[in-house]
Amino acid sequence: MPFHHFGGKITTPLRNQYQQSPNWKEGKFQNLQPTRMNIGLKDFPKLLYQQFNNRSQKQPSQPIPIQSFEKDKFLSDDPVIKFAWYGHSAILLRMNGKNIFIDPMLGPDASPIAPFKTERFSKDSLDLIDDFPDLDLVLLTHDHYDHLDFESIKRLKAKTKRYYVALGVKRHLQKWGVDAALVEEFDWWDSLDFDGIRITFTPTRHFSGRGMTDRSLSLWGGWAFQSAKESIWFSGDGGFGDHFEEIGKRLGTFDFAFMECGQYNEHWRQLHLFPDESVIAAKHALVNKIMPVHWAGFNLAPHGWKEPVEQFTSVALDQNMEYMVPQLGQIVKLDEKHQDKWWDAY
Repeated sequence: MPFHHFGGKITTPLRNQYQQSPNWKEGKFQNLQPTRMNIGLKDFPKLLYQQFNNRSQKQPSQPIPIQSFEKDKFLSDDPVIKFAWYGHSAILLRMNGKNIFIDPMLGPDASPIAPFKTERFSKDSLDLIDDFPDLDLVLLTHDHYDHLDFESIKRLKAKTKRYYVALGVKRHLQKWGVDAALVEEFDWWDSLDFDGIRITFTPTRHFSGRGMTDRSLSLWGGWAFQSAKESIWFSGDGGFGDHFEEIGKRLGTFDFAFMECGQYNEHWRQLHLFPDESVIAAKHALVNKIMPVHWAGFNLAPHGWKEPVEQFTSVALDQNMEYMVPQLGQIVKLDEKHQDKWWDAY
C-alpha cells in the first residue's frame, strides 16, 4: 500500500492546537448543525447494486478531453476574473493579477489507497502541470482524496509560493515536503488580505479524513474572494444547511460562485448538495451567477455522470439564475455565457 498518500498523522501538540477551535468538540471537528451519514450494513447491498448497475451511464463513453493550457491568454492583463476548470473541483483562477489554484487534484485516481481504482474521466491530467505558470497561492478546502492529491502537490510544489488550507491540513503538506512557513491554516470565518483580495474560509456541512482513524480531525469548508471590484465564492463540499444564508449575510452579494453539484446520494444527503439544493444554496448565499463543479471528474456516487449538470441547469433556468458550464481546461471570463451542452458528446 502506498502509505505516503495518507499524509501526516495527528500528534498531541496538534490535537491541543485544534482544541482551541470553537468548532472542535468531543475530540473532533463538528458541523454547525447535527449531521449524519444515513448508511449501515443493511444498506450496503443496495448501494453496491446502485453503484454497479447501469455502469455505462456512470462513465463517459470516451475520455473527456482537456483543452491545452494557453498561458499567454491566461496571463494577459484583464479587468475581469478568468479561470480554467479541470473537472471535479480543480479551478485555476486569475484574479487581481494573481494565479490561484483551488483544490488542485489532477491525479488519475481518487482512491489511491483502495484495492480498486476510481479513475478520472480525463487522461494525462497531471502532465498539464508542466505548462502552468507559477502559482501565487494554492487553496485546499479539505483533505479528502478527490480534493487533496499527493502526486499533484508534489508536482506543483516547485511552482507554488503560498498555501491557504483548512485547519488541520497543514500536517499533510509538511509530510510531503512543503515548507511549513509557506502554509497558513484557516478556521471558519478566518480572513486574510492577499494582495488586494480578501480571502475568507467559509463553513460547510461535511467531514474529513484520509484513513480509518482520522475522521474529522481536520476541518472542511469553502473559500470567498473579495476585491475592490469583484466578489466570488467557491462553495466547497457539503450538504444543505443554515450556513448558506449566514455566508450571504456576512459576505454577499457574490458576482459568481462555483457550486458543489455531484457525488450525492440519499444515504449521505446531509454531506453533499443535490443539484436543486445547489441552486437554492447559491440563492441563499446571495450569488448572481453560478457554475456546477464536483462533477465530470470521477464516479463517486451511483448517479449518472451527466445527471448533476442536467438537473442543475434545469433548476437554474426555473429559478432565473444565470449560469455557465465551460469545457474542461477552457479559459473563460466571469462575464461570458458558455451554455453549450458539450457533455452530450460523451
